[in-house]
Amino acid sequence: MLIMKQILILASILTILAHCAKLKSTFISKKAEPDWWTHSIVYQIYPRSFKDSDNDGIGDLQGIIQKLNYLADLGVDAIWLSPIYKSPMVDGGYDISDYEAIAEEYGTLDDFKELLSKAHNLGLKIIMDFVLNHSSDLHEWFTKSVTRETGFEDFYIWNDGILDEEGNKQPPNNWLSLWDNSAWEWNEIRQQYYFHQFSKQQPDLNYRNHLVRQAMENVLIYWLDLGVDGFRVDALPHLYEDELLRDEPVINSDVPNSYNSLNHTYTKEQPETFEYMYNLRDIMDNYTQRVGGDTRIFMTECSSPVELINKYYGNGTRLGAHFSFNFNFLALNENSTAKDIYIEAAEWYTTINITYTLNWLTGNHDNHRVASRVGSKNVDAYNMLIAFLDGVTVTYMAEEIGQENGEVTCEEGQDPSAIGNCTTFAQVSRDFERTPFQWDSSVNAGFNQGTKPWLPVGSKYLETNLAAQVDDENSHYNIYKTMIGLKPLLQSNELISLAYDENDGVFSASRVSLDPSKPKYVFIYNVNVTKYAPRYAGYNIMLKSGNLDVQPGKLLILKPGDAVILELENDGDDSDVDVKLGQ
Repeated sequence: MLIMKQILILASILTILAHCAKLKSTFISKKAEPDWWTHSIVYQIYPRSFKDSDNDGIGDLQGIIQKLNYLADLGVDAIWLSPIYKSPMVDGGYDISDYEAIAEEYGTLDDFKELLSKAHNLGLKIIMDFVLNHSSDLHEWFTKSVTRETGFEDFYIWNDGILDEEGNKQPPNNWLSLWDNSAWEWNEIRQQYYFHQFSKQQPDLNYRNHLVRQAMENVLIYWLDLGVDGFRVDALPHLYEDELLRDEPVINSDVPNSYNSLNHTYTKEQPETFEYMYNLRDIMDNYTQRVGGDTRIFMTECSSPVELINKYYGNGTRLGAHFSFNFNFLALNENSTAKDIYIEAAEWYTTINITYTLNWLTGNHDNHRVASRVGSKNVDAYNMLIAFLDGVTVTYMAEEIGQENGEVTCEEGQDPSAIGNCTTFAQVSRDFERTPFQWDSSVNAGFNQGTKPWLPVGSKYLETNLAAQVDDENSHYNIYKTMIGLKPLLQSNELISLAYDENDGVFSASRVSLDPSKPKYVFIYNVNVTKYAPRYAGYNIMLKSGNLDVQPGKLLILKPGDAVILELENDGDDSDVDVKLGQ
């Protein structure tokens, strides 16, 4: 028998303490049970690629409305929409020209109201992207700021710059854009530089100006009044910058003008950023208390070290995000080991404060699809795992069917961070994970009625599409659907342990209840051992990955890529899975 390394993720103690804390006093709702979102399934839709209802090549709100019954039947709790605001679409809608209007290609405000109403009737929450850090340079705020219109002079971050030895104008410091090169752009009309951490068409708003803060808080209330259930706050770490505009330390002089050449001590995660985030939480909580209804939530995006992410949740006296995205599993790929999975999962359990809600995801609109990163045979295992672990499960659209990245040439590319340089396009572009949802085997995979989509449909749509999987009990779709249906039962067991074997081939997790009458649940994933067999006197298979072959009366053997969830008698032992190498 292989010796197992185990960590009782403090959750053997810590998770139960967290549950107890919520039972005693849920921070927002003050209910005696966990709130609606604490174990929810959040489903991300990239609207441009989900469903095109009017056959113009672009997904839209009516397309989402057409698929609401699908999402409700799938079992998700909330739909997170990537930006749908009015925008020139330089950066996929993250450059907003009107925060209170819908982009024409997606529909109208009435369409959005219809979406809200029908989603709510089906028990689905709607979460919007909230792009706080910057607007489009076509927003009227920026236009007015350029001309120094009263009240808008300092809506953005302007600076005269400095003169070099030849008397030429230069940016005021060495700050760089995430898209590389200077983060300062000269404006001829105003005769000053403006600051942009993203593209030059996305000027940063000046949050040291109380008028900006008030304007964005008004936007928040506007959408809440319409019935929105929450927000995903984009690019929050970049909200404030050093007021003295000090140069950032150079950490890699070999790649000048590359964003990664600097240590961003003055343009990321300034103390004021966290204070403003706590203010946003107060606004959300006060709104719920004033209006009533279910908790309105906000989620934050940051790729910071896990120990720093605690600050996004709160500071001990004030609350911040309901949860901040956990990107740990995005680092995993087809070469990852059981130990790698263990390390990425254990870090969140041991680092995030026990009173905060965890979350797990395997993909989004900015990262390659899980099927392309880890291989199709491992998709079920990852979808099972992120629903087995504590907290919120976040799913990027089409991950439930194991859709892979699409094929996009440099000439077809739409991602502004990658177009224009075919040498690096394949490494930089985010287009591959943004290709249309593959609904069926008809023209354009059922995305629309035949008009050329804004990005090409993936070449494997004939074999990987929703319609082909609905009636197959072993399909990615049905494994996913069954797993999220089991999630409430599995997560009702308070104690969790994680483990991996000495040969680094099998990852396991077990959930045990403090109630001895309740069974124990065990997740086992054979990552890369030739074959592996659980050793138990008796068990019930609750769910297996689609590629796992189970023969009645025969030894259960897991091949690489196979995963299973077993139900066992609760023997009071919350140690890891007892497994042996199959013969």
